[in-house]
Amino acid sequence: MPAPDPVDTRHVELPADLLALTETLARHAHAVWQRQRLADGWRYGPARDDQRRLHPSLVSYDELSEDERQYDRNAALETLRAIVALGYRILPPDSAAEP
Repeated sequence: MPAPDPVDTRHVELPADLLALTETLARHAHAVWQRQRLADGWRYGPARDDQRRLHPSLVSYDELSEDERQYDRNAALETLRAIVALGYRILPPDSAAEP
């Protein structure tokens, strides 16, 4: 098995406006995961049971433990850092532009 080779994001410092996206993206990632699990027939259960398709994280983002929310935040943060490290720019919507 090859060793993991992620994009080097150690040098990336995100501006405040991108850091503010972290929580929104973490919520989104959980909602997408939750929607897919539910579509696959999983449902909430107090303990994970793969045979019965029960998972304790099939709750709203706000009901997750702080550790679970931090996991989603870290994934979102690293994704933003990788985008910037790869040379892309994320610009805020222009509030003066017409929708």
